[in-house]
Amino acid sequence: AKSGFKFASCRAMALAALLVFACLALCNTQDLFRPLEFSSEEKEAAKGKTALVTGAAGFIGSHVARHCRDLGMTVLAMDDLSGGFQSNVPPGVTFIQGDIKDAELLDDIFKKHKIHFVYHLAAYAAEGLSHFIRSYNYRTNLVASVEILNQAVKHKIECFVFTSSIAVYGSINDLSQMQNPNRSLSTSGHKPKEDAKSSDVKGLSEKDRPTPEDPYGIAKYAFELDLHAARELFGLDFVVFRPHNVYGPHQNMFDKYRNVAGIFINQIFHGQPMTVFGSGEQVRAFSYIDDVAPPIARGPLVPRARNEIFNVGADQPYTVNELADAIAEAMGSPGHPRDLQPARMEVEVAVSNHDKVKEYFPASEPIALKQGLQKTVEWYKDQGKLFRPVEFASVEIMEQMPPSWVRPDLTETAVCKGSRVQTEAIDADQRPKIEL
Repeated sequence: AKSGFKFASCRAMALAALLVFACLALCNTQDLFRPLEFSSEEKEAAKGKTALVTGAAGFIGSHVARHCRDLGMTVLAMDDLSGGFQSNVPPGVTFIQGDIKDAELLDDIFKKHKIHFVYHLAAYAAEGLSHFIRSYNYRTNLVASVEILNQAVKHKIECFVFTSSIAVYGSINDLSQMQNPNRSLSTSGHKPKEDAKSSDVKGLSEKDRPTPEDPYGIAKYAFELDLHAARELFGLDFVVFRPHNVYGPHQNMFDKYRNVAGIFINQIFHGQPMTVFGSGEQVRAFSYIDDVAPPIARGPLVPRARNEIFNVGADQPYTVNELADAIAEAMGSPGHPRDLQPARMEVEVAVSNHDKVKEYFPASEPIALKQGLQKTVEWYKDQGKLFRPVEFASVEIMEQMPPSWVRPDLTETAVCKGSRVQTEAIDADQRPKIEL
């Protein structure tokens, strides 16, 4: 009896400790995600609407789903959990686990629900890796997109919101091509580095002709063209957003193939030097998630934004060295050592112009890099460190892969299914659920 009482007491104490942890985490997370103040006109436009958000367990998709919920929409949050985490999905939405390549599943969803808006964010977004998983890239990022577009046309939805990428403009964040000396680089808006921070540099504009150079960017641009074709033949309205260098809570910091901010945070957390290629004076604009997700959620609610394309993200450019300094400071490790690697073949300056998105959508005060990194690091130390590492178990082509991506157990297979390497890292979906 005594042992039973002791077990019950220990269990109660453990449950109480878990509850305290969850409450503290909830308070911290709510501070990171203060709800947006949507106008009465926006809420009226969203009233009675049902939105299907794909990729809703991923980084940007989970934030868009939350904003759609806060606007008052009924939200169907769909994700196959191949790269996202169910713990990212906000409460108050209906979660559907499934693959958007499954045409029969999509047909069933559209028949059961009267869907007004599709927010399509499901993708595998890694420009560099896409060279080595070409078929997987096109199946995941193009064929799957066409499957959901077919349903949107057949069921006559009101608006299709597509999250494209800055990669349509050319070679910007392609980590594999950066290490290939036998090539030249081009982007639609490449500007001389000495002018990168002057007020007259407008950066990449929606008027620039897309010139994608990697399979990921090609897939994104191909689907943009297909949306135009569907508009011409079937009258389907769309809104396209092209974000760039987005960082913030819900991002998988273990993804070694992309996202320099996450890579630096993860390296510092594990006591490793930050890897900097060349001089570190390459210029980028790093976009906090709260500067990107709200316009996407508002996309179909602004009538004159229909059938338009928008760059979305931060305006203020920084060098990679400045980013490294800011992250080290936010992590409480100023002067953190760096691993200086030989320079890669990469565009020195890549920034976007956002005059158009500010003209069409309400513009709040942008999140400064220091503030955004503080929020991201706070979340990472509490939640993000529990996410699984992201490494592909196999690829379709190994030739010319960057050495840092090649593992002894990496295999080359005819069909890459996107399966990940399992490690001893804690699964993020096993931690206490944090409701936003």
